[in-house]
Amino acid sequence: MRFVALAVLTVGSVSLAADPAFEARSPKVRDKQLEANGGTVDTEKAVAAGLAWLAKQQKADGSWAFDGTETKETAAATGLAVLAFLGAGESHKDAKGKYKANVQKGLDWLRKDLGANGKFKTGQTMYSHGIAALALVEAYAQTQDAALKAPAQAVVTFITKAQAKDGSWSYKEAAPTGDLSIVGWQLQALHAAKRGKLAVDAKAVKAAVGFVDKVAAGKDKSLYGYNSNAGAAPGTALTAIGLWARANFDDWDAETPGMSAGAAGLLKARRPANQLNFYQLHYATMVMRGASEEQWREWNEGPKGANGKRAGGMRDVLVQAQEANGADAGSWKPDAAWMGQHCGRVGTTALAVMCLEAYYRYVPPEPKAK
Repeated sequence: MRFVALAVLTVGSVSLAADPAFEARSPKVRDKQLEANGGTVDTEKAVAAGLAWLAKQQKADGSWAFDGTETKETAAATGLAVLAFLGAGESHKDAKGKYKANVQKGLDWLRKDLGANGKFKTGQTMYSHGIAALALVEAYAQTQDAALKAPAQAVVTFITKAQAKDGSWSYKEAAPTGDLSIVGWQLQALHAAKRGKLAVDAKAVKAAVGFVDKVAAGKDKSLYGYNSNAGAAPGTALTAIGLWARANFDDWDAETPGMSAGAAGLLKARRPANQLNFYQLHYATMVMRGASEEQWREWNEGPKGANGKRAGGMRDVLVQAQEANGADAGSWKPDAAWMGQHCGRVGTTALAVMCLEAYYRYVPPEPKAK
């Protein structure tokens, strides 16, 4: 792909990061990444509208609250919202950032919610801790703000201490065993920690990858299950989580048989706007961003029709599904699956925004040497 400059609605910028992967979020690089990777002016407008809606939902104390059944999971709600802003290049250290104050207040709240043991006080489960930890760690990795280093390291250290004996994570810390869905958030936080040059326990990572391998199924380990390989199927959220872990911790790239087959399964599992599963879409989009160029294009833009044009891809489905009018303009209607029921419109909107930031939010891992 070649980089072509595109006039876009710039949402924010980033400060110097420990990892060059975050440079793609800065205005100087972002427009090139957007054009080269299939983003459009419409996707940027959708991101901007989503962030504007999320900003309006922030509480006076800097936190966010889910409007589904998990109303007490304040740490997770705040973490997801902050991640959406960070993914757009918005940071608390950007003097020109439109949402600098929102991000700062969100991070300040997360720091205040952090206990002496490195666990979030309002984090009801390790699920919540992993999401909130990812936000705090990514903010540090993206900006290298010295004030965030100690708390970011603390949440990472707690993650490794809370790991189950089999390398997984459960809803409660140090349980005998856990499940891949919870593992996914802890691994995202650990991956961000590595990018930010924080200390990450190599043994904990190895054990976690071992658990991912245990729940893998299929000839090329392209399918993944909940806490075993029983029931592993193509295109599911769990399979997407497993593939993401392989790409970021096990050196899988687009040419790895398991990744190629897994990506093909995700393509077949695509859903129309009225049947979206935002949790699955979040992980699947991160996986497909690192798949082959053709697989990513089909995921993002859709398959070619009889007229040779593409339609029905992730970007257009999400843009079309965004609320256009009323008090909820800029947000996304909660789906009927896990995310919608438990996290409501706030969680759904945060994940939708992150999907539409895929063009520049992360730079995929470099292909392994042949």
